[in-house]
Order: sequence, then structure tokens, then C-alpha cells
Amino acid sequence: MSILAVGVTGVALAHPNITVETVHVEHVRIVSAKTFAQAKAALESQVPQLDPAVAAALNAGDSELAQKLERGVPLFIFLKRDHGALLKAQGGARHAIQYEIGNPLTASLMTRHKFQAALYAPLRVVLYENSNGAATFEYDKPSTLFGQFGDPQVDKVAHDLDQELEQALRRAAE
Repeated sequence: MSILAVGVTGVALAHPNITVETVHVEHVRIVSAKTFAQAKAALESQVPQLDPAVAAALNAGDSELAQKLERGVPLFIFLKRDHGALLKAQGGARHAIQYEIGNPLTASLMTRHKFQAALYAPLRVVLYENSNGAATFEYDKPSTLFGQFGDPQVDKVAHDLDQELEQALRRAAE
């Protein structure tokens, strides 16, 4: 696994209603010996698709039912997009899927303190076939995304997400 720290330089804007801040993000790359298909199958067998009933229970204000429906699973796949298929328009498809992964109850623990946390919940993960024909997962470390909000309660949840996401992707990659 390699970690790449990225700095974004702020730009001063003339508009009084726009602010720009510098955010430092740790980018994580996990290279697997598995093929794309094997890593995809492993991830999707470990991290289930979000049951729409969980979201419906939350939308109805029934967090107790939502907790029962999620059955203690720490992460779910909200959506997946086939980015590799998009390349057909450019002359050739590749194996690449973008996942939105998270937990709606976990997200609500953060957004109730800082609504801006909704910008990153659920998290994005990309799985692609690298130039060696093996699978690679990449994502931005949750604690560095959510850390910009400066809220200790959000930070605690984000650090838990760091561990949960890394564990799920390592298991899928091994």
C-alpha cells in the first residue's frame, strides 16, 4: 500500500460570498495480485449493496429499524459506476468501477455535527485493472477528507472509517 499526500493551493477570489481553503488529503493505493474480476467479486461479497429499506427507515425517522436492517454491517455499497465502459467512446473499454461506499447511520453521526460532511459521505473508491493486469483500489483517506471540518466528533467517526474501509479493501485485495 502506498500513501500519497496531496496539497491543494488556495486561490483568492474577488467574490465576497466565496471562500477557498487549502485541504491536505492522503490518497491510498492498494495493489492486489488478484485480477480485476477476482478483486471485484471479493469486494462485492464482503461489502453488501445497501438495502433500500435502510434508507427508507432513516427517511421515515426510524433509526432503530435502520439499525436492525443493517445487521451490524459497517459498510455498504451505495452505488457503482462502470467507468471502464465510458472509455468505449474513446476507442476501448477498460476494467474500472467507481464505488460509493459507506454507511448511512455513520454518515448521519457526522452530518448532524457538520452538515458539510455530506460532501464526502458516502466515500468514493475506484477499482481498476492496472498496467500489469492486476487489480488496484484507490481512495482518499476519510479522516483527511472529514478532518478539514475541525470537529472532534466528526473526526472520531472518520478515523473509524479509515480502519473499516482499509480492512475491507485489504481483504478484497488479498
